[in-house]
Amino acid sequence: MGKRDDLIAKYADDLKNKCGMQPDMDLLTKVTIGCGPAIYNPDSSTVAATQESELETVKANFLMKKLGLPDSPKLMEALHSVLDTYGKSERNKYRAVVYYMLTKHFGKEAIYK
Repeated sequence: MGKRDDLIAKYADDLKNKCGMQPDMDLLTKVTIGCGPAIYNPDSSTVAATQESELETVKANFLMKKLGLPDSPKLMEALHSVLDTYGKSERNKYRAVVYYMLTKHFGKEAIYK
């Protein structure tokens, strides 16, 4: 297994054990690949949940650009909901896991087909 496969396994474990959901491995793999090289950098591989500027970036670059969602308060509500599901005490909130949960939340899996 390569480094990406190891990371995908780690993300699947987070989804099962920290978020209480059974991951769709095909979708998780595609979301992880969609994150590009960011998953290999310790800083960019996680979402800084306490930084409002980081949340705005996720909203603009992922929710609006990638998923094609219109700007509305529902985007931030969903992002906060996903971060709450991940757990406020969880220090490392992996970008691929957050993006996966947001994709599922908005029913936008078809973007990754």
